[in-house]
Amino acid sequence: MNARQFDERRRSDVTSTTQVLHLGRRGRPKRRGSLLLLIPGIASVALLGVLPLFLVARNSFALADDYGGIVGGFTLDNYAKLFDPVYSKTMLYSLGLGLLNTVVCLVVAYITSYYIVSRPEGRQGFLLLLIIIPFWTDFLVRTFAWITILGSGGPVAGVLGLFGIGGFSLIPSNVAVILGLLYSFLPTAIFPIYASMRSIDGSLKEAATDLGCGWWGVHRRVILPLSRPGLLGAALLTFIPTMGVFVIPVLLGGGKDQLVGNLIVTMYTEFRNQPMGAAVSMVLLVLMLLSMALVGLALRRPAKRKGA
Repeated sequence: MNARQFDERRRSDVTSTTQVLHLGRRGRPKRRGSLLLLIPGIASVALLGVLPLFLVARNSFALADDYGGIVGGFTLDNYAKLFDPVYSKTMLYSLGLGLLNTVVCLVVAYITSYYIVSRPEGRQGFLLLLIIIPFWTDFLVRTFAWITILGSGGPVAGVLGLFGIGGFSLIPSNVAVILGLLYSFLPTAIFPIYASMRSIDGSLKEAATDLGCGWWGVHRRVILPLSRPGLLGAALLTFIPTMGVFVIPVLLGGGKDQLVGNLIVTMYTEFRNQPMGAAVSMVLLVLMLLSMALVGLALRRPAKRKGA
């Protein structure tokens, strides 16, 4: 390389460097504008989400006065009391009912989603609309409707009366609670599973059938593995809200067996023990975060295997 070529290359390098610096300076105002646009959203999340969560976490370690108010200080007694059989029974019952409702919702949602996907595309939207329409009504109105349906004067009791079974009523009972939870959270389980099933190539099912798989084999080897993300998402969207429900157990179950949501409301209202209510709320939050972490780990496993 002679001196002339060296000078030309140096000039080109200086020019490219100047252009990069100039573009960087031009991009700074755009970045500042983007950050300014994010300020309202960040402030809303901080004021409405982070700050209340911080206050609840702080109150869960605080002392309570004779009227249940927040005194201050720091103690672990609020969490230690949760190991009492009265509170631990509610926790275990909530976990059990949450898992049961999740399993029932997944089974029913899987069957419903498969039926919708197997219909012509023109009818799928209509069937999904039929699922959504009842949920345009207020949550309490729909819950009271179940009291009428399952009560002694409802249609269920009327049908059983034709067979000589009189005075039948499922209100209050655990069966009514399970039916109410299934009805309330079934759509949140249907849509993720439906979205996963809809993305499955139909030729895969045909190939599995040609290779000798029956109806159950096609589901076990093709549809279930490919719709696994939707199933995990549906389980997450069903389990987490079930843990915090407090209206359905009171109206349909008579409040005999409380969930964690009922326990939180009772602590804040009837017992007037805000630190204990905050401690129960934090335990519920931890359970939700753990369930989200488990689902995240389950979703990452297939990717690791493919990478390997």
